[in-house]
Amino acid sequence: MEKHEPGPAYLGFWPSWAHHIGDLVFGANDGLVTTFAVVSGVTGAELTARVAIILGVANLLADGFAMGAGNYLGARSEQQLLHSQGIVREGPEHALGHAAAIFLAFIAAGSVPLLPFAFVSGDHVFLASSVATGLTLFVVGSLRTVVTRARWFVSGLEMLAVGSAAAVVAYAVGYFLRRLI
Repeated sequence: MEKHEPGPAYLGFWPSWAHHIGDLVFGANDGLVTTFAVVSGVTGAELTARVAIILGVANLLADGFAMGAGNYLGARSEQQLLHSQGIVREGPEHALGHAAAIFLAFIAAGSVPLLPFAFVSGDHVFLASSVATGLTLFVVGSLRTVVTRARWFVSGLEMLAVGSAAAVVAYAVGYFLRRLI
């Protein structure tokens, strides 16, 4: 296994929120990717900015809630499994904390692809949304190194690549379905 030196953001200690890093990264990534996928699909289908906002906000709230609720149920199931084997580690607040972390990260990051629709109009709104989303994906990926000690640039590019791939798929689906239907 290749050993890496700590990234520049590594602080030399585990921040108090480090145990939520998986929830935060997953929530932020999923919020960014799914909301931008909606925006990309709408743009590919040549629908209006109004449709992008309506579908984007609906996705943001419904999927954010579903992610938080699913994370809560998963954490509670794990607690119940351990409890059934006589192992008691954390109370229900543990599950609520993980649910809240994923929900808040989803909403905060997932809002980014929609923000340009409030400030930019016309033909440049999708470009602005793409740039804002891409930069945020890279920054969130890079910030993982605060606790992972991985290379910040590689982590940023990794998250950007995953998000970009999903956006290309959504745009292509919207584009081709528009021509088929």
